[in-house]
Amino acid sequence: MANHPPDDKQPTVSSSAEPSTPASRSPFERSRFGGSQRKPNRASDDAPVSRSDLSKGLAELVEQPKAQVNWAILLISSSIILAFSLWTMLMPEGARVAMKIMVDWIGANLGWYYVLTMALIIGFVVWVALSKEGGVRLGPDHSRPQYKLGTWVAMLFAAGVGIDLLFFSVTGPVVNYLQPPTGEGASAGALQDAVVWTMFHYGIAGWSVYALLGMAMGYFAYRWDMPLSIRAALYPLLGKRARGPLGDGISIVALVGTVFGVATTMGIGVVLLNVGFARIFGLEQGLILQIALVGGAVVLTIVATTSGVDRGIRWISELNLWSAVAMMIYILVAGQTAFLLGALVENIGQFLVTLPSRMLRTLVYEPNSSQWMSGWTLFFWAFWLAWGPFVGVFLARISRGRTLREFVIAAITVPVLCDFIIVSFFGNSALFEVLAGNNEFAQLAATNPEQGWYALLDTFPGAMVLICLATFSGLLFYLTSANSGAMVMSNFSATIPNPAEDGPKWLRIFWALLTAMLTIAMLLAGGVVTMEYATLIFALPVTIIAYLVMASFHKALRMERAEREGLVLRRASQAPSGGHLPARSWKQRLAQMLAYPTLREVSQFLERTVRPALDDIAVEFRREGYEVERANVANATGIEGPLIRVTLDELRAFHYQVSIVETPVPTFSGKMSIDTDVYYRLEVFTQTGSGGYDLMGLTKQQVIDDVLERYEAHLAFLALSAQTDTPSVLTPPVASSD
Repeated sequence: MANHPPDDKQPTVSSSAEPSTPASRSPFERSRFGGSQRKPNRASDDAPVSRSDLSKGLAELVEQPKAQVNWAILLISSSIILAFSLWTMLMPEGARVAMKIMVDWIGANLGWYYVLTMALIIGFVVWVALSKEGGVRLGPDHSRPQYKLGTWVAMLFAAGVGIDLLFFSVTGPVVNYLQPPTGEGASAGALQDAVVWTMFHYGIAGWSVYALLGMAMGYFAYRWDMPLSIRAALYPLLGKRARGPLGDGISIVALVGTVFGVATTMGIGVVLLNVGFARIFGLEQGLILQIALVGGAVVLTIVATTSGVDRGIRWISELNLWSAVAMMIYILVAGQTAFLLGALVENIGQFLVTLPSRMLRTLVYEPNSSQWMSGWTLFFWAFWLAWGPFVGVFLARISRGRTLREFVIAAITVPVLCDFIIVSFFGNSALFEVLAGNNEFAQLAATNPEQGWYALLDTFPGAMVLICLATFSGLLFYLTSANSGAMVMSNFSATIPNPAEDGPKWLRIFWALLTAMLTIAMLLAGGVVTMEYATLIFALPVTIIAYLVMASFHKALRMERAEREGLVLRRASQAPSGGHLPARSWKQRLAQMLAYPTLREVSQFLERTVRPALDDIAVEFRREGYEVERANVANATGIEGPLIRVTLDELRAFHYQVSIVETPVPTFSGKMSIDTDVYYRLEVFTQTGSGGYDLMGLTKQQVIDDVLERYEAHLAFLALSAQTDTPSVLTPPVASSD
């Protein structure tokens, strides 16, 4: 339940009065909600049917208030990964052949399913961003972002982009120019589409998956105090069952998919960095150097992840962004500047124009197209789905206080544009070499991508400087993915009530080591190709999670819409001032604008005016037969604010809380405070956060009027919810009077 005081921490509640015995509803309520004929119909394991039910999520999903390892998830998922790793190590050829057979079957029979799934995900996240619910925050209504915009965007980019982007930015355009999915190779049409295909695979689709899972998990974690996990995002569909074997099974699927996605990135990374380190330090290329790089990366990952998001990962993310910028500037200035800029503009335009047709393209009319689909589009779609849970958790972790609209738009624009610049600059530089007749480079880029990438760097002036810069940038891409992955894997295999906390350090080390073992196993079984096979196979069950998350989040957003619409269904004549703040005299208004109360002044007003007003209202409600709770809630100031909660059977309770909020003194006011930089306000909080107005300076009667206005708005909200016949939207259906 999102009724946090301003410090965004769980309040400590001390009851000042026992609730009375519930009685029958007033005639007004019976006419709206069915009166005593309404009976609770939600069993303990049923899915939530109202926002009031959502507030029970923390209690139903978490048994212990402290973080603890979920041994069932840890043992089962690690056993699956360990068994697969041993299989590929002991029987590398057999494992590769078996996976190739499965991938061929998926490409021939389920390609349409992957394509349709990705198209629906894109449509869903765009709908959320453009809908009225896009203004809902990942947290209480009064919450605000933790990170500055620049830092946040850098962390978005670094967490969701891996070293694989560098790997495919050269080989993708070259291969799709020489061997396009349709038409003749090395033709004008193939040239126009070569870079665009890679931009398509690294564009809006992958970031839509991240946005879907990130905003869903962040919404339930920060707005409803549930754990930051997939099972919490499915609570509106599964109810308490999300904590049992069903929820464990879903978490295992997400965790295993995440491990394979990260291992694939690590494998591609060491294959690429293997060439760079050999070039820079004169080492011998091969499996031994690749394994050594995996080991070194594990050590650095352990150091970074144990320092947490705000230190190690944040520092690497920002350094990663700046190194990538430096590399792009170098390529642009030292390369074919006019050609690269012109190609970038044309590539983006071609991408935007052809996106709808590409998005639903299955190549069903092209003979023998399933192999191309499996190796390119389906692999990337599976790759993003496998990465989705872990990147989604990380993005949610750094996005508390952002609105859904801001989160989605940022995720599918800024990082995507960065991807486009990298793909276009590298891809068009490679195509320029191919068009100039460098056939040796073309063959190398198509058959040996890691060698082709460094061969392209050799064509620039000051090649060794660029090689060092590119290798360093690639290493940072690699580390950010590994760091984020280890942290999120530990979170998936633990039950953590507080979304701000991470899994135990030893658990992060365990997953870093196990992922490294899986990476080495797949390198032994065939390298990058085997990793692509494994990703495509293990991402298939993750698609089911994506559909469940969309259904669950859509249900929650319908609840948000019903509440918002219900708040305006009150008669204007019943609103003292047409807004939330009761009518005040002009002297009261002026005094409030010119005054900056101290904590002592606000505390005295709270005791003399606000608390007695709420006490009187509680007494009157009890006299009318309502079940009322009058409690006191502590916040960061240490002063308990009054809370009144009126229970309405299975309907959502009325919640009115007053809390002291520390606020900076404005620098543009007509009267400046010379004693302090802050002053204090008495703000009203509902279940979804602050109402945004101050009670300081009102009379006792005006405070009572404000409570009644809020209560009337709450009744209007419940009236709207009772107009629906379906129990899956907001509330159980009104029982028949028969």
